[in-house]
Amino acid sequence: MGTGNRGLIAAAVTVVCAVTVLAAPGTAFADPGPAPSPAVGAPSPGASAPGAKDLEAVRAQLDRLYRAAAVATDEYNAVEERARRQSAELAALARKIVEGRQRLALLKEWAGAAARAQYRSGGLPDEAKLVLSEDPREFLDGTGRVIQGQRATKGLIAETERTQQDLKTYAEDASAQWRRLEANRKAKAAAQKKIEKQIAQAEKVESELEKEERERLERLEREAAQRAQTAWLDSGIMKEIGGEASEDGRKAVEFATAQVGKPYAWGAEGPAAYDCSGLTSRAWASAGLAIPRTSQQQWKQLRHVEAEDMRPGDLIIYFEDASHVGMYVGDGRVVHAPRPGRTVTIAGAGSMPILGVVRPDPA
Repeated sequence: MGTGNRGLIAAAVTVVCAVTVLAAPGTAFADPGPAPSPAVGAPSPGASAPGAKDLEAVRAQLDRLYRAAAVATDEYNAVEERARRQSAELAALARKIVEGRQRLALLKEWAGAAARAQYRSGGLPDEAKLVLSEDPREFLDGTGRVIQGQRATKGLIAETERTQQDLKTYAEDASAQWRRLEANRKAKAAAQKKIEKQIAQAEKVESELEKEERERLERLEREAAQRAQTAWLDSGIMKEIGGEASEDGRKAVEFATAQVGKPYAWGAEGPAAYDCSGLTSRAWASAGLAIPRTSQQQWKQLRHVEAEDMRPGDLIIYFEDASHVGMYVGDGRVVHAPRPGRTVTIAGAGSMPILGVVRPDPA
């Protein structure tokens, strides 16, 4: 084949390579949102552990670090999700290229057969064929076949040209998809680096605490969550909330609450561990409904409902950047995967700043 065909072959090889790379395990990415302000006042290497009076500041610092990790996790998950879709599209393009090449080879084979048949006819003019023919009707029948053959040849040429153009288009599309995938790969690596950096800083801060200080820090976290929950309940919100779960919502709640005790892991979608949106998306998938993978996408794409209309199975989105999500299970509580170092748990629905409520179930 000529230069153009060699280019098509190269493009097909590129697509197949891309699909092979994407099939490797560990490939998963939410729409990147604004990152929280960077933590300040982190202890320098070798610094002594903070005293008891500084633990509240440490708690606030850890909260900022883990929030930053949550935003980066959402970004990672979003890129991962895009990569999955692009991988499927590349695989489809690879199949089209292979099928197109097979079709083109068949068309060329037919064209060669037509050329050979024309050569075997001897190229005699019609008048000569009429003179030499023993039966004029046989000549007329032959003329009809020639006309049909000419039309078929023209159609064959046109289809060959269309197939070549299709192959060129598929190759160009595959190249564009590969470039987008490469960009997503870099975005994924950058997000992963952010996550690991924030978690490492938080773990370093916690590791420098004495055992008694870590225990008191946990108490401070529980007390802060309880104060927020109490303030939420004192608003009278529970007098308004009374919706019953739909059948699918009930299934989603049953799945989510069955995961209580499993560890948090960023980017995880189960079954051994979860991040916050991995838990909610898997819970609704168990009920037969696919929802966006990340908390920010869930906030953007799912139907918003008023808090007083909330019912079990609805998702509560937390913080101004929509970086956390939990599933409402009733009685003023949510099930959620909090952060690294914690497990899936039941908590007060108002224990964190609520951005809003979304409903996956269209029923």
